[in-house]
Amino acid sequence: MGLLLSIIHSIGQVLSLLVLAYVLLSYFLPITNPIRFLVDRIVNPMLTPIRKIVKPFNGLDFSPVILMIAIYLIEWLLTQLIVAAMR
Repeated sequence: MGLLLSIIHSIGQVLSLLVLAYVLLSYFLPITNPIRFLVDRIVNPMLTPIRKIVKPFNGLDFSPVILMIAIYLIEWLLTQLIVAAMR
């Protein structure tokens, strides 16, 4: 059980770090940069559905923040379900 919880936590952390890297790299690197291109290919499919619902507000895109909250909530929900199932 501990291993499964660790895996879920690790995946959540990696996804959160990728979203953070996506935001930071979008300010400093052009889309043609291979590192930014790779991060974009991973993060953009998760951001696209959120962007369809939440439009930018005064030029600010809040979809990465919403995605990070969603990652945290999914991680927490999965953890609670696994702990409850093991009781």
